[in-house]
Parts: sequence; C-alpha cells; structure tokens
Amino acid sequence: MIKTSITIFISIATSFSLFIFSSPPKSYYHSLFISSSLSDNASISHYLYTLTARPHVAGTQPNVDAAAYVLSTLAASAIRSHIASYDVLLTYPISRSLTLTRAATGPPISFTLNQEVYDGDPYADVAKEVLPTFHAYAKSGTAAGPVVYANYGRVEDYATLREMGVKVMGTVVLARYGEIYRGDIVRNAYVEGAVGVVIYTDRKDYGGGDGGGSKWFPEDKWMPPSGVQVGSVYTGLGDPTTPGWASSDDSERISRSEIEKGGDIPLIPSLPVSSADGEVILTSIGGQVAHDEWQGSKDAPVYRVGPGPGFLNLSYTGKEIITKIENVIGVIEGEEEPDRFVLLGNHRDAWTFGAVDPNSGTAALLEVANRLQKLQKRGWKPRRTIVFCNWDAEEYGLLGSTEWVEENREMLASRAVAYLNVDSAVSGPGFRAFSTPQLDHLLIQAAQLVQDPDNSSRTIYESWVESSNTTVIERLGGGGSDFAAFVQHVGIPAAEVFYGGGYPVYHSMYDDFIWMKKFGDPMFHRHVAVATVWGFIALRLADEEILPFNYLNYASELQRSAEELEDDISGKGISLVPLFKSIEKLKKAATKINNQREAIDERKGWAKIWRTDNVIVREVNDRLMMAERAFTDRDGLFGRPWYKHLIYGPSRHNDYGSKCFPGIDDAIENAKSLNTAESWQFVQHEIWRVSRAVNHAALVLNGELT
Repeated sequence: MIKTSITIFISIATSFSLFIFSSPPKSYYHSLFISSSLSDNASISHYLYTLTARPHVAGTQPNVDAAAYVLSTLAASAIRSHIASYDVLLTYPISRSLTLTRAATGPPISFTLNQEVYDGDPYADVAKEVLPTFHAYAKSGTAAGPVVYANYGRVEDYATLREMGVKVMGTVVLARYGEIYRGDIVRNAYVEGAVGVVIYTDRKDYGGGDGGGSKWFPEDKWMPPSGVQVGSVYTGLGDPTTPGWASSDDSERISRSEIEKGGDIPLIPSLPVSSADGEVILTSIGGQVAHDEWQGSKDAPVYRVGPGPGFLNLSYTGKEIITKIENVIGVIEGEEEPDRFVLLGNHRDAWTFGAVDPNSGTAALLEVANRLQKLQKRGWKPRRTIVFCNWDAEEYGLLGSTEWVEENREMLASRAVAYLNVDSAVSGPGFRAFSTPQLDHLLIQAAQLVQDPDNSSRTIYESWVESSNTTVIERLGGGGSDFAAFVQHVGIPAAEVFYGGGYPVYHSMYDDFIWMKKFGDPMFHRHVAVATVWGFIALRLADEEILPFNYLNYASELQRSAEELEDDISGKGISLVPLFKSIEKLKKAATKINNQREAIDERKGWAKIWRTDNVIVREVNDRLMMAERAFTDRDGLFGRPWYKHLIYGPSRHNDYGSKCFPGIDDAIENAKSLNTAESWQFVQHEIWRVSRAVNHAALVLNGELT
C-alpha cells in the first residue's frame, strides 16, 4: 500500500514538474500568432511591392526571378525550400488584328488592341513588357462574319437568341465578360455555330456601373476605357499534353490533334477587347433591341442583337512552346507526425503586374511564413508537417498545382490532412470563405478570434454575420483556383479565404501596386487579416491532437442539397431515397466519431498531464482525414473523368461555377434536353453513384468493416 502510494506520488510529482517546466501548450503559440505583436503590414506591403515590380507571366524571366525571390524569402524564414519544376505547354501571342466594317459607307475600323499608359504611371517604363492582349490557348486562325451580340455568352443567352429568331451560325459572336468563365464563352459560341468570338469588358460591370461621369483608374478604382481583361480559354486543368500525369521533361505527351479531340482547347479563334472597342462594335449591330437585362450602362448606346450589319474580321496567331515552370515548395517538418501534411498554397504567376491576382496572396503567404519563424524562435514546433506551396502557371489552367498533385497523388491521398488556398487575398472590403463542409466550424472559430481590419471594435465574424445575416461559407466546386486538384481530383479537405471578390481591373495592366495602395487595401490591414486567419487555421490543423473536423456539417449540407433536387425530378419516376438513406448513415457516423473525440478529450485529465493512447488518436484522425477521399469515384464524372469528386465539381457550362452533385446536375440537364426514358434513368444511376460514395464516407468515419 505504501509502495503504491509512493509510486503514485512520484508519478504525479514527475508529471507536475514536466507540466511546470515544459514548453508552453500549443494554444499559447496560436494566441501569439494572431496577436498584433507578430503581424506586420509594412512587411506585407514590401513583399507585394517587390513581387509586382514587373509583369511576370508564366514561362518568362521575370516570373523566374519572382520564384527566386519567394524561395529566398522562405529560406530567410528558416523554412527548407526547393523548386519543383515541370515542362508544360504554354502559348503566347505573335500577331492579332480586328477590323470592323459598318453597313454605311466609310473605311473599315482597325482596332489598335492596346491598353494605354496613363500620365504619371510609375510603371510606364516596364509597361512594354506587358504581353499584347490575347487569350491563352486560343486557336490560331482567321474568322469573318456579321456580328451577333450574345450578352454573357451563357447557354441561356443562346436560348434567348433562338427565341428571338436570331441565327448564330457563321457569325462572329460579341459577348461580355462577367458571369461565366471566358473559355466557356468561346466553347458555347462554337457549339452554336459561330466562327469566332470577341469578348469585351462592359462599363456596366467594370467601368463604374451606370456611368454618367464615372472616373476610372488612376482617379478611381474602375477599369479605364482601354483596359482589357486577358486570360486563358483552356477549359481543362493541368498541362494539355499530359492529361492525368505529371509533365516532366521526358514525359509521354499527346499530340495537338488529340488535345483538340479532348474538347478542352478552343476550335475557333477569339480575342479580348476593351469597353471602348466593344461599344464601337455594338453601335454597328442592328436587328432587334436586346432585352433590358442585356443592356449596358445608362449612357451606353442601345444594344441590339444582330446579326450584322456590322461585319468583323478577326485574326490571331499564337505560338505554342514546351517550357519550364517552377513551383516553390517550403517545408516545416512536424515533430510528432511528420508524415501528415497541412498544405498552404498560392500561385505566383500573373498576366500583368498581379497586385491583386495573385500576389496579394503571395505576400500573405510570405507573412505567414515569417510569423511561423518567429514562433519557432520561441520554441514552437508543429505536431504535423506544414508545406508552403507557391504555384506557377495557374493563370493558364492551374498547371503548376495540377502537375504537382498528379506527380504526388498517392502520397497526398494517404498523408494530406488539408489544403488551404489563398489566390487573390485582397481586392476590396468584405470577408469571404469557401471550404469543404467539415472545416466550417474551424473557419468560423478563426473569424471569431481575428480583428476586423475595417472596424477595430469588431471581429471578422461579427462583421461577416452583419453583412449577410449569416456566415455564408461557399463551396469549392468551381475550377477557378489551385484547390481544384486537391479537392476534385484527390478528395482532400480544403478551404479558401480572402477579402473582396470581383474587381474592375481584373487581369488588366492596371492591376498594379498603385491600384492596391489607393483602392484595394491602402493600409494593408486586410492583407494582415487574411494572413492571420489563414495561418491560424493551418496551426490548428497542424497542432491539434484530434483533427478539428466536423462531418455533421457535411451531412447537413448534403441534406439541403439533396432536397433542392426534388423539384427537378418531380414526376419523372426518379427516387432520391437512396441518397437520403446514405446521408442519414453519414450523420450517424459523424455523431459517433464526435462522441469518440469527446471521450478522448475527457480521458486526458486535468491540464492534459496524461497523454492519450497515440494509436487511438492516430486511428481517429485517419478516419477524419480519409472520409473526404471516399466522396471520390475512380471513374470520375461522366464525360469528365479527371474530376473524381462526386459531391463538388464545376458546372459543365461554367468552369467558375460550383455545383453540388455535379454528376447528377449534368444528368438532369441532359435529361431535360432529351426528355427520354433512358436519359432520366441515367439521372437515377447518378443518384445511386453519389449514394454509394456517401455510404463509403460513412463507413470510413465508422472505422469498422461490414
């Protein structure tokens, strides 16, 4: 009895001494990370200023220099870093022209297709390095025909034109940016029989709304009349020559004709133009007056749909080359679970200077790295490995991140905890968050702890709720940034945060440090807030003994999404019962693992003196981590096999658009068009596929064989 008492006393004393003299708990470092003592808006401003000194398109020397800067900055933060390079197909413009012939007599109008440098522009000397306005991966060739105005170029816009009796076959389509991905604008026009596409920036959307004296950059935030939004029209992901595998210098590659057969490269030429040029073309179009919602700003000309009598001659010649791109990868190795990865990613390449897109995010990434170095100096070591990823060639079609994920697919599938993306960190006010649903609570908790950069008396969460009456966390089904390969191809939990949203000078030469300093974030406090939320989420995922995932959120989200399908299938003999049953199983499994987590927490004892059985913790974490993988299917979406995730994926007709149950959505859209028994039966098949995936996720969370 005395021996036992002495043993217990020694054990308690030893544990108490360890508690007193050991390093602070992880929560101490987390609180320190979000405190103002470690944040530095001056350093973020400096990072951004340096990164945006010159245009840095993927495959060019300035972007190589930018990679070297990121690499050296991470190394200066004591983060082991390296370059992961790939040889990919990129395209650049050689020549382009656009000529308009009006119905009335007079010479044709040849557009200069130039963005103008403004008086006093501090970047005037390097503006010549901005590439001529073009669409990456546009088809080289010529197109000539009468003009048809197609609003935003959506599927529903062409349905409206058909209702109006307007024929698109053999025309050059004029469409405006704003609602769908530009690659889908070109593809939709091709499907309708157009021979070419011109996409312009409408003043209503980018030039100050309803006009009437609106100023533009540099006096105001709006796109100047000569500003042009450039970008890619490739609708795939990753290097077009290596679909599904990584692009090393000696990779197998498919031919140009095979790429075209795949349907992701445009088959008709296209060009982007400014609002000024777009309005000139619009004034040449006759025919019926376009609907009210198709019209421009109050002082714009009346928009008509055509076709003609305005006649466009479009010519584009590009060059395609296999060239090297460089991802920068930095690693802070975990102390207890080095084989579990929490990844933070942002891309570096830009179409021009890239102050918003993407280097506001790059600056925030470097700020997170700098703060983590400061924590390391104070004794912090992450439980799990943290990986910094600075991607290249995102603008062309998520090439850098996709090639890296394809190369490391099996490692990531077995070891990645979560991927946290920030693309354009700041473009204006208003916090926004996207995630797979098991991360919702963690996002909210982070927002509740970080000060609102625009109102120091509130947290981000308080302002977020007030602005929308709820915390609207959006989903990651679209293909608009580097989370796509992680979520939609491998099935890795992911999140993205930023301030702002769409901004007027997007992908133009006016997206520079001056625009950010004057209009996006003058004091760089929003940059600091994004870095703080981003880093805090990473710390929680890297350090928490039990991963802070909550799959009850997932079950609730799936329930709502399934209920939204009911109207679409009403009266078609389609049953959602299998889907609802699987969601109920997921809910029960999520409740079970939450209860197990609580039981583990209770066993920790006071002050966490006694360590939990590591095997139990590891097993629970593996179930939490791997459940997202179960939502993928090896065959992928029908007709889009690269997209493996059956819960979240892009809309078939808008790569930027996020869809829940994308396979079911595709099948319903097709069935509505064909309205055959076979097409509706395929909808039922897709419902069964999703049901099986949800059942698999429930089994993973349960952690038991059937």
